Amino acid sequence: MADKPSEFHDPLNSIGYLSRVNFRAFSSELEKLTEAHGVSAGQWRFLRVLWEEDGLTQRELSRRVGITEPTAVKGVASLEAAGLVTREIDKSDKRKMLVSLTPKARRLKRKLMPMVVAVNERALHGIDAGDIETARRVLKLTLKNLTGDQEA
Repeated sequence: MADKPSEFHDPLNSIGYLSRVNFRAFSSELEKLTEAHGVSAGQWRFLRVLWEEDGLTQRELSRRVGITEPTAVKGVASLEAAGLVTREIDKSDKRKMLVSLTPKARRLKRKLMPMVVAVNERALHGIDAGDIETARRVLKLTLKNLTGDQEA
């Protein structure tokens, strides 16, 4: 069995490969739009999470963005330097650092969210609505299968 090539040996048949190159393409196209507002692709991912729930711990933020804690610390520092977030020690647990949006970051949501809509609409142009729903369902299930995250 090990000698027989799998259909997944061809990158264009690998869901993992296709997911990665699609992510990079989406990220690149979105960053072309958000850069004019001083927001990189990496910063975008943090903002997107914080717009949904502000005041998360750095640990929870790293989990939701899907990166390691040391990488998240660097990303949050970048956001802080750009005036988009503040960090403060959690009053109820001094070991935790809370990340909160600044008014500047809150205002950016109105400008940047239409950009993600535009990129998604461009990417999905000409694709049947049923196929889009199937793709969403399959990607959520692969995420759940690989992470055990029941919310995926």
